[in-house]
Amino acid sequence: MIQQKLDELREVFGSKLHENISMANYTTARVGGPAPALISVNSLDDLSLSARTLWRLSVPFIILGSGSNILVSDKGLDAVVVHNRAHNMKIDTKSDPPRIIAESGAILGTVARQSALRGLSGMEWAAPVPGTVGGAVYGNAGAHGSDMKASLKMATILHETEGERDWPVEKLAYEYRSSVLKREKIPAVILSATLKAVRTSRDEAWKNINAYQAHRKETQPPGASMGSTFKNPEGDYAGRLIEEAGLKGHRIGRAMISPIHANFIINLDGASAQDIYQLIKTAQETVADKFGISLEPEIELLGDFE
Repeated sequence: MIQQKLDELREVFGSKLHENISMANYTTARVGGPAPALISVNSLDDLSLSARTLWRLSVPFIILGSGSNILVSDKGLDAVVVHNRAHNMKIDTKSDPPRIIAESGAILGTVARQSALRGLSGMEWAAPVPGTVGGAVYGNAGAHGSDMKASLKMATILHETEGERDWPVEKLAYEYRSSVLKREKIPAVILSATLKAVRTSRDEAWKNINAYQAHRKETQPPGASMGSTFKNPEGDYAGRLIEEAGLKGHRIGRAMISPIHANFIINLDGASAQDIYQLIKTAQETVADKFGISLEPEIELLGDFE
């Protein structure tokens, strides 16, 4: 379908349109087949205009931030990729309470660290979390006992038919690692987020950040991965179940369930998306057989898998 629209897209986007790109270059797992086109946006105006234009042209598209928490098929995508690099932020220490306003392409860890430098607390949990603000709002990212549900005050959303609106956190209907946007595939683009903060000392905020980053380094594997593969079942941990099922270190092709943390699948350099997908299915089937527990992916699968 996209191939039929390329002439029109070239005319509208000009040099901003990059054709036949490899998604492996844009995902943290370093896998993924071709996408017919990518548009790189550097501001909220560009992001909004690109989304409105693609909706008007009836061209399917996905918003891509840092490329974590997704697995793109080796067959690629039949959609335009909008690479969101709108990363400005404003940290207002004079308001009461203080607040952080970050564009959706801002890196989550950068927001946490910049806030700490200004003596604000509330986002330290996000310092070691890969991904962007938009992805975190979309998927209710969380760590160390907190998440976006606790941190978000409001998100500015561009909806295909309703236009730009400010959504209070309640409207996102957050659940564990999920929002109404993610569950219902609502045709909308997250533009920015207003985040809560409280005053503290810079030293105290950095102490928390250093502790969280050290914990991540000790417990999570290095290398190319999607991040956590599965949601934790209620009252348990996906990594523990996979390890107890005997799958720690299990390999298919060049993909491996990490021997450090079994809820991570590592690309050993040269893995295919299908290798990773087969490991996901193996973990789900083995855990279901041994424990009667269904593991639900935290990541999103994009494209067609066998």
